[in-house]
Amino acid sequence: MDFEPILTRHLDDPSYATLEGYLGRGGYAGAQRAYRDLSPEQVVEMVRQSGLRGRGGAGFPTGQKWGFVPQDDRPRYLVCNADESEPGTFKDRLLIEKAPHLLLEGILIAARALRVRRAFIYIRGEMGEGARSLDKALRELRDRGWLGDRVFESGTPLEITVHRGAGAYICGEETALLSSIEGARGYPRLKPPFPAVEGLFRSPTIVNNVETLCNLPCILVRGADWYRTIGTERSPGPKIFSISGHVRRPGNYELPMGVPFRVLLNERAGGVDDGRTLKAVIPGGSSVPVLTAQETADLRLDFESVSAAGSLLGSGGVIVMDDSTCMVDALLNLARFYHHESCGQCTPCREGCGWIEKILARVAGGEGRSGDLDLCLEVARNMVGRTICVLADALAMPVLSFIGKFRAEFEAHIRQKACPLQGVGRSP
Repeated sequence: MDFEPILTRHLDDPSYATLEGYLGRGGYAGAQRAYRDLSPEQVVEMVRQSGLRGRGGAGFPTGQKWGFVPQDDRPRYLVCNADESEPGTFKDRLLIEKAPHLLLEGILIAARALRVRRAFIYIRGEMGEGARSLDKALRELRDRGWLGDRVFESGTPLEITVHRGAGAYICGEETALLSSIEGARGYPRLKPPFPAVEGLFRSPTIVNNVETLCNLPCILVRGADWYRTIGTERSPGPKIFSISGHVRRPGNYELPMGVPFRVLLNERAGGVDDGRTLKAVIPGGSSVPVLTAQETADLRLDFESVSAAGSLLGSGGVIVMDDSTCMVDALLNLARFYHHESCGQCTPCREGCGWIEKILARVAGGEGRSGDLDLCLEVARNMVGRTICVLADALAMPVLSFIGKFRAEFEAHIRQKACPLQGVGRSP
């Protein structure tokens, strides 16, 4: 498939991470247009017309989200969610480390549109290289005089602060992230009010993902109509897919929204490795329902198509499992993660994640009972939609789909008191 990358086009050039190298590739032209030639309302309308949807997981239209900010005299904040912690997802880290000025230009554009004077980049604590890359890029902007009291000599002030998290998965949830910036424990908040109305320091706040913001410069330079020529009608633009698991060439691949899954798997990632066959795919990070190989035969990777197939595109973290994968071990691995990362604020999540892990560990260890699978499903159903944030759902959805689609394999574990795939191969 022929496609010229947009976001990742220059990432192989080390100089692209510097201000001079970025300017040499046409960098900051979009931001300068936003500040010098367009009003904030015009920038918002351009992004709305482009159809850009959030790349962090929910896929909500970015321009529409910006439109929720109330027109009052409270200060406004912009927060870049760089707390990339969804298993199977590693696209934002690539952009932060290799193209920090692309992200900063996107922040400048969003700040102009929202009339923001203070922005934060909440970056995952483990991303030390990324934090250093951003700090260096911010120093270059300040030295150029393009950040601070007068952005691009426009008289509009803007400060950007890099705030490092401490490695909690829950802080990837936008309201928990805001609590963390404020110095409190990273607990999610009840919504409404939504952050756009009452967020950071009880003021209107827009939280956008790294990849979302990195799309803004090309929209400002080349226009909304051009942007809509990429992808699908309802899911326009490019998307960076992080593919991992049992493939020959795992990594990040930028492709148009709506690309056939087989193109990503076979043409980019080299197909399933070691001559094995495809068994299952998690298409949007570990928190979404799993799909069988048959369900991916004609799958296209956009929000609507993946939803119609019974899963979610999410963050675009594609996890591939071949026929040597033990689905019990794979699900147990996810249960351990979500049990460990639950903040414990909500009882269904705090207790439910733990119960599911214990049940699956019993099944995987050869001590499963006849009613364990139905019990696991009952616990999962009682977790969905009953907590402040969706971490409980993030485990419940894989549980319901793994057991629902591969129940025979789970039952074989219980019946045989061992994994039926012993000696076949490996788990992801």
